[in-house]
Amino acid sequence: MQPNLNDGVAMDWTQGDNGVPGRLGDDGFFASKKYVEDHQLRLGSPIALEFPSGKKVSVRLKGVWKEPQGGSPFANVSISTELLDKYVPRPQDLMVLINMPGGVSDANTATLKRDVKNFADAKVQTRDEFKSNFEAPINKLLNLLYALLALSVIVSLVGIINTLVLTVFERTRELGMLRAVGMTRRQVRMMIRYESIATALMGAALGMAVGLFLGALVTHALKSSGIAFAIPWTQLFFFVLASIVVGILAAVIPARRAAGLNVLQALQYE
Repeated sequence: MQPNLNDGVAMDWTQGDNGVPGRLGDDGFFASKKYVEDHQLRLGSPIALEFPSGKKVSVRLKGVWKEPQGGSPFANVSISTELLDKYVPRPQDLMVLINMPGGVSDANTATLKRDVKNFADAKVQTRDEFKSNFEAPINKLLNLLYALLALSVIVSLVGIINTLVLTVFERTRELGMLRAVGMTRRQVRMMIRYESIATALMGAALGMAVGLFLGALVTHALKSSGIAFAIPWTQLFFFVLASIVVGILAAVIPARRAAGLNVLQALQYE
């Protein structure tokens, strides 16, 4: 890590401050809060690092920071560039974070691309581009899950229609009696529609509860990988609206059938 790390990266220090990267030297390191708690370390605690050459060096804890939800580009233990260069003759950078004066602009992008043109595998990205590329595999997986969800909704729609049609068929005489005592065709359609919406909402509530439970289990198991559990309230709200729409659509055919029953024939139905 360079001494000016915090000029380009915002870090939540629980022990220490933004000056920690500049004080590491060749005998210090900073670590994530979780790593410190798991290994029962405190400021000044020593640990032994072994480099690829086999050389072992003792370094002391000089700062503790809290990792953001979703993971971090830093390892559990971070040392200075000075110490790394001292024992690694040909270090390779996975990424270099640069805070350019003037922010993101065409001129700054062109300058960086010109500086890295001799490195075939180097790629210049803005912060938003880096986020988009990082999220791309996750978004592809989510799109696949949404496609499977759409198929399950279609199957559920057919199931609700089938259930309501059978219900109307079995309640033919009851519907005839309701019509005979004054229920209008509009009220019959509304009754069937409400039953359909209630069925769809019960299925949606059960599905969301099970989904949240399984999501909590998976994220807990992958907690060490930086994956955090979060409830997508916006998506859940739209799923509830979608279930209402599905319920209304599923009730179209059964409601028409129920409203179109002949009252006298329905009363005679056995």
